[in-house]
Amino acid sequence: MCGIVGYIGHREAYPVVLKGLKRLEYRGYDSAGVAIYDGKNIKLSKTKGKVVDLENRIKDEISVDGTLAIGHTRWATHGEPNDVNSHPHYSNSGELVIIHNGIIENYEPLKQELINRGYVFHSDTDTEVLVNLIEDVKKNEDVKLGKAVQIALNQVVGAYAIAVFDQKKPDEIVVARLGSPLVIGVGEDEFFIASDASPFIEYTNNAIYLEDEEMAIVRRGKKVKVRKIKDDSLVDPYVQELQLNLEQIEKGGYDHFMLKEIYEQPRAILDTFRGRMLANEGIIRMAGVDDNIEKFVNANRILIVACGTSWHAGLVAEYVFENLTRIPVEVEYASEFRYRNPIITENDVVIAISQSGETADTMAAIKLAKSKGAFVFGVCNVVGSSISRETDAGAYTHAGPEIGVASTKAFTTQITVLTLIALKLAQKKGTISKSEFHQYLSEMDAIPAKVEKTLESANHVKTIADIYKDATNFLYLGRGYNFPVALEGALKLKEISYIHAEGYPAAEMKHGPIALIDEQMPVVVIATRKGHYEKVVSNIQEIKSRKGKIIAVVMQGDKSIKKIADYVIEIPETLELLTPLLTTIPLQLLSYYIAVMRDCNVDQPRNLAKSVTVE
Repeated sequence: MCGIVGYIGHREAYPVVLKGLKRLEYRGYDSAGVAIYDGKNIKLSKTKGKVVDLENRIKDEISVDGTLAIGHTRWATHGEPNDVNSHPHYSNSGELVIIHNGIIENYEPLKQELINRGYVFHSDTDTEVLVNLIEDVKKNEDVKLGKAVQIALNQVVGAYAIAVFDQKKPDEIVVARLGSPLVIGVGEDEFFIASDASPFIEYTNNAIYLEDEEMAIVRRGKKVKVRKIKDDSLVDPYVQELQLNLEQIEKGGYDHFMLKEIYEQPRAILDTFRGRMLANEGIIRMAGVDDNIEKFVNANRILIVACGTSWHAGLVAEYVFENLTRIPVEVEYASEFRYRNPIITENDVVIAISQSGETADTMAAIKLAKSKGAFVFGVCNVVGSSISRETDAGAYTHAGPEIGVASTKAFTTQITVLTLIALKLAQKKGTISKSEFHQYLSEMDAIPAKVEKTLESANHVKTIADIYKDATNFLYLGRGYNFPVALEGALKLKEISYIHAEGYPAAEMKHGPIALIDEQMPVVVIATRKGHYEKVVSNIQEIKSRKGKIIAVVMQGDKSIKKIADYVIEIPETLELLTPLLTTIPLQLLSYYIAVMRDCNVDQPRNLAKSVTVE
């Protein structure tokens, strides 16, 4: 959500920053802007719309010479999306310029105080308040920019990642973070600033991830100096070597990142259990679990906190954990968990799931759980992310970068990690037999190839999408392990095609949703030959008797449902517990093709951001 890019060094800064902004488009935004220092003056251009609109505007507005620049993509919070509210923002003197991700919650009293002191505001943003607060501190305290930023940030309440430049200090950029990610790329006599590493990976693989309540002064030709915002103490920055490569963040010949990521799932699932699961030897090795096995085994219950697609993965995990380990599991929306005064004890294990590792509500839930003494285990994809650093232990999914806003491989790799953990605990507790354990591992080992096989149905799914692309509503039904998959399928369709869709347990259809069924209502039913199959067949009959249109996801060789469904999509046979790793694939493809046929922006759907770093 929002994107920051900055550069200071020996290169022309504008091409670096512009390319970086394009790489951050996946985060979701509604306006974009850049500020370039040419050695004498700050040149600024910004606009509502996409980065390409900014690029076209710059051609007519400003020259782009200069080796220092900052850029921003904004997702509107305070103030509507327009040119004026776009970042960067000047201070009243025009000497300071800022870009900012996050929300300053106490901006209104700060703004009124500054107005009383003669400051004039041109936008509706909290960010313009912050840059003028920094300027006011700098002027009245007679301090340098870095100190002014520190003093000002100790007066604000909220979340932020900022980059500030002072044209009186032309060889430095001051950055800071609290609750919103910020990383500094360290090159040869040059530095990069960004919300994640993707904007600068082609230039350097060395990076410093700022921690919460840290700030840094990035000076041309000097080492990065990091300090604590609260007490001004120096921090020895850890320079991390990145594992990301340029190929991973490019489309690789696919029309959209989402389609590329759907097709990456066989490899992503394999990478997630590679080195952890030795199927032939009957071994699961996971350091974060192995080192804390007693905490899991002796837990009174497991609480799973997450948002969006990760919450759906958590729901699948609830079925998996309770079935295999017999440990009670509760799944909570992180956004609700943090505010409802939940009962948490020292004997609870909290599993926090987040693709980005930066989700604000999940981070807050982690801090709450830790304050109550619970053991907190993180499952995320991004190495070095906030959640990976805040939790007591954890496991990465190794899905590789996910650029499309609508999660696909994040979902299947999260389920993979969580299933491995559950199997490990079940083996330790003795709640499954040795033969069952080996059977699960053998079948897990076969899942990547079965996902490949499922992807072969893409053209068939595309044909179905063409038939139903103009529908105004969809219903998704599933039972047991596949009820969360129904929720996830409905979410995908809503996210990228803007068609209203709802997911339900199939048995709940008679408790309300059946009233919606008519000849215009497509109903997607996950109907594998596992888990209450006959009941699902009965649900399909009830829909057909009311003229509903059935799209069924079935196992290969199914004959009963083929006779009554309008369309069927087949998946390979697998164990019931592992079916979500296959049944979700056709639903992802269906959503993707419908969205493309409706001419929707698949990778950057309206109003959505990849990483929700504000409440």
